[in-house]
Amino acid sequence: MWQVVSLMVVQTSVGSRTHRPAYCGRVARDPNIPDAFDVYTLVVLRRPPDAPELPDDELDALQARHLAYRADLRRRGLVVVNGPFGEQSDPAYRGMSIFAGDAAEAARLSDGDPSVVAGRLAYDVMEWWVGAGSLGFPLADRVVGARRAMPDD
Repeated sequence: MWQVVSLMVVQTSVGSRTHRPAYCGRVARDPNIPDAFDVYTLVVLRRPPDAPELPDDELDALQARHLAYRADLRRRGLVVVNGPFGEQSDPAYRGMSIFAGDAAEAARLSDGDPSVVAGRLAYDVMEWWVGAGSLGFPLADRVVGARRAMPDD
């Protein structure tokens, strides 16, 4: 099971009505909001509370398959960068990946991770909006993310 979370909600549509945050269209554009954003697809891996307990030898083999799977995604250009978390406030959070594709593709690929299949990891998929040009991925073989502008209305 996966969940798509947007870190910046601009407007939503319900039926034929469009809902915007209260600030949209009522005040001058905030100079602290960039004119353009680069939008990346993130997957955050976490240990679910009901993760199955496994013997150490099975955990070691599963971790090896998980790492090999993620490395293969990276080699194929489907994952731009990934790695584990350290010193986080919640130990359930295990790691993060930035995917080259959209949220649906990131979820589909994450569903194939051996640790997700085994129930030892779950994940959340989200878009991450950062000011245009803030991040670079010099090892990527293609442009990563999508350039978007904040709607004026």
